[in-house]
Amino acid sequence: MIIPMIPNPGSVMSRWFPLKPHPRQIALVNDEKRFKVVPAGRRSGKTERAKRFIVREMLRKPGKYFVAAPTRAHVKQIYWDDLKALCMFFTFIDKDSVRESELKISVPFTGSSITLVGLDVPQRFEGVAWSGGVVDEIADIKPEAWGTNISPALDTLHPDGHKAWCWLIGVPDGFNHFYNLAEYAKNSNDKEWGLYHWTSAEILSPEDISAARGRLSARQFRQEYEASFETSGGRIYKDYGDSNHTGRVLRSHDKIHWCHDFNFSPLSSAICVRESDTVFVVGEIILTSAIAKQAAVEFVTKYKDHENKSMFLYGDPAGRVGEKHGHKSDYVVIENTLRECGWEVSRKVKLAAPAIRDRQNALRSKILSAEGTRTFFVNPRTAPWCNDAMVKVQIKIGSSFQEQETDHQHVTTAIGYMVDYEWPINFIKKDVSNQVAPMTVTYYG
Repeated sequence: MIIPMIPNPGSVMSRWFPLKPHPRQIALVNDEKRFKVVPAGRRSGKTERAKRFIVREMLRKPGKYFVAAPTRAHVKQIYWDDLKALCMFFTFIDKDSVRESELKISVPFTGSSITLVGLDVPQRFEGVAWSGGVVDEIADIKPEAWGTNISPALDTLHPDGHKAWCWLIGVPDGFNHFYNLAEYAKNSNDKEWGLYHWTSAEILSPEDISAARGRLSARQFRQEYEASFETSGGRIYKDYGDSNHTGRVLRSHDKIHWCHDFNFSPLSSAICVRESDTVFVVGEIILTSAIAKQAAVEFVTKYKDHENKSMFLYGDPAGRVGEKHGHKSDYVVIENTLRECGWEVSRKVKLAAPAIRDRQNALRSKILSAEGTRTFFVNPRTAPWCNDAMVKVQIKIGSSFQEQETDHQHVTTAIGYMVDYEWPINFIKKDVSNQVAPMTVTYYG
């Protein structure tokens, strides 16, 4: 059931626009997901739905409810007058039920209450056994607030066995914590989470949309009115998106292609399989403050039951350092560890690193070729770090190709080494006399 819009001229309610029937909004209200992530366009009804829903829930099920926003002033401006008007319209509350100083509304005969919380001080959220609520403009709250203050406070188990529900609503603002929550809701197997997305054009008039297009940049319009996660920087792999997602998983007979970048923290590697000229990223090993030996131990533990013990090893040529002088390089350490556990390893590592542009362009051509074909796919459920990296890695400010140094940059580099080895861009150059031949070393366990 959705609380209807009931006009009341002269009251605050007369300012509300009627809510249009919309399938994603109806699902938002009716689905029984515990956490609902709602990236939606400006003026498209997400906040109005939230107001009606939380009042309905407060009247339907006694408990302590909240509405939170980046600051106390912000949440008061958006919600306070309308929530008071809704509560007065649908139930009896007297002047003692509305505490202006606390931004709290109570319903005497049910024991329910709604409290408005400013998350400029996230600690305000703690210490209450909440029944449910809404976090509005979540992209603008402190990045650590969800994991540190909000989520833990929602995990109190109530006597009837339920935990608090929460709507996380707002307009995207880059690839920040809101993006991470949306990706989790979309790609994880967690049945408590759901993603609900719609654009402003599905609600507003064509005239309103046309006016917005006229005053905003293309990027800002996509972000504000199409609820698209955008970045002000330059994405290196701009063509990567949902069309590069796959449900492909590692099968027992698959030959593993393991790609490395030997950064210390995080030590990043991707688990891939290949079908003809198509690459599927089906897993990952991302370790904090780790070395090659630890990655190898993690691999043999994680894939100890994998039937096909034959695999290819790719990565940064710098991992070969020391081999000329008889020292154990990162690759030798990995190969010895795998060999001891019965793996057959074929190393596919060039003698010298490819040019950064060549490595990037090789991967770009797999993501989306000039002919419009895609031969590179990531399973966002089994390789979420890789999926995030493909979206988030950007060009360093002031450069036309150098990668901005972030934690995510290393795994795209690892994948790039594999793609460059198998499908190098520079193979079309006429003068190949200076090209460095790749190295392949095979060990049999």
